Amino acid sequence: MTIALKLDFDQLKRLVSQCNTRQKIELLQELEKETFRTRFKGMLKNLKTVDLTLEEITAEVEAVRQKRYEG
Repeated sequence: MTIALKLDFDQLKRLVSQCNTRQKIELLQELEKETFRTRFKGMLKNLKTVDLTLEEITAEVEAVRQKRYEG
């Protein structure tokens, strides 16, 4: 038997607030599974990559080493 309920978002939040902690965690895990792809794409979009040359990396490493040696 399938029952369909029409709830607005506030009703859903009130319903969830009545759940115990274990049920809330289970619900959270399900939501995380369902939204993973969207959240992952958003994270990738926000990441900025910087193209560094080997020379730039080497210069930065040497600068850090020099600071550690002096300090």
